[in-house]
Parts: sequence; structure tokens; C-alpha cells
Amino acid sequence: MKKIIILLAILAFVSCKTKAVLAQPEIIKNNKSTDSLFQKYNQNNIDFSSLYIKANVKYQDDNQSQSVTADIKIQKNQKILISIRFLGITMAKALITPSSVQYYEKMGNNYFEGNYTMLSQWIGTDLDFFKVQNMLIGKALDDINAKKYNIEVVDNLFKLEDSSDATTLKAFYLEAQNGLVKKQVIEQPLQYRQLQLLYPNYKQYDQIFLPQLFAINANQNNKNTSIEVEYKSIVKNEELSFPYSVPEGYQQIQIAN
Repeated sequence: MKKIIILLAILAFVSCKTKAVLAQPEIIKNNKSTDSLFQKYNQNNIDFSSLYIKANVKYQDDNQSQSVTADIKIQKNQKILISIRFLGITMAKALITPSSVQYYEKMGNNYFEGNYTMLSQWIGTDLDFFKVQNMLIGKALDDINAKKYNIEVVDNLFKLEDSSDATTLKAFYLEAQNGLVKKQVIEQPLQYRQLQLLYPNYKQYDQIFLPQLFAINANQNNKNTSIEVEYKSIVKNEELSFPYSVPEGYQQIQIAN
């Protein structure tokens, strides 16, 4: 259960209104300058002070499947609070800040407090608060303006491939019309790990695009995990509270890699 709670807490997304249209092949043909692609990506800088999202979440691995609801509160660049509910009952909470990751869950009466080093080892890729926040709002995990990539067109998407580190291969797939991220792939061949983040649909909200649907497919040593999150409502730029306290009697646990 603890792995389900952490994945649901870390791997969520945001959605709103009005579907974005994918780039057609002729747009890619005429868009020979990658500078234009990066400009469009940067224009959608997703300006907000806070987001409050309600979502339906489906989790599945090789042994089980589960459906829950989630409330996600984001105070931009400061903190993220996720509450997981089943049949209206709060089963877990996670509080994520730039310096720490905390969560508790009722089924085991336990809680976790740690930093991103431990979480990165468990997930299988380097994480920090801002990468998690980027996952939630449909931005690339890395600062794609800061590196040079091998760029090619794959299935009418621009593929930006970073192979500078042989132990961790990364690829970001962007559509041409608005520079939206459609897929992110992180592979660690030596650990037999692959993580795919998929953003099949976007909607527009107050002149910014946010994902309508977010999905993750993770494979490690031929063990598969998938999560699909559908956001049902979103409130932007309202003052939010972030209540979090571990109930009495809960035991602290460690996450093993």
C-alpha cells in the first residue's frame, strides 16, 4: 500500500477546459527552426500562485488494481499537499516541499519522513520538488533550455534526446503547434528500469495549457505499474490551507530501494 500512496502522491496532473489540437505533419515540415519550438514551449510558462484540483485515480500493477479519489493542492514553488480518499474516507496524505517528502497512511498506521535522495533511489530517477511540480503541470522534468539535444521527428512530434549520461537516457516529445510535452521517457538500462510519462490531451485555461489526462507506465525488472489520473475540477489562485499532521500512534517507516 505504501508504494501506491507514494506513486499517487508524486505522479499526478492538472486539467481544465478546451482541448488543444495536435500539430499536423505540415506544421512540422514548415517549422524547421527548433528555436521556434523552444519559444512556444517557454511561452506556456503556466503562471499561477496556487492550484486546487480534484481527481479520479486508477492504479494497476501485476498483482492488483485500485481506484481512489485525490485532492491536490499546489502552492507554486513552495509546497504540494495530496489527500487520497476511498469511499470518501481519507486514507493517506502526502506533503511535499523543496526540502522534504512526508506522508502517512491509515491501512498500516505508519508514516514516512525523508528527503529526495531516498525517494529518488526508490523511484529510480533523480527527483526534486521542482521536477515533481513540473510533472503535475505538464512541463519537462529537466530544463530543456539548458542542454543540447539530439532532435528528430518521430510520429509527428519533436523528439529531444539526451544521451550524455549512458546510465540514464532521457527523451522529451513535444508537439510543434504549441510546444506542449506529450511524452517523457527515462531509462536506466543497467537497472532494467523505464519510466514513461504520457500527456495525451491538453485543455486551455486562462490562456495557458494544462494536461487533461496524465498517465505513467513504469517497468522495473519486468514488473509493470500504471497510473492514470483524470482531473474533475480545478480552482486557480485562491488562498489555500495545507493541514498536515501525523495521527498519534503511527510508526515511522523507511523506504528500501
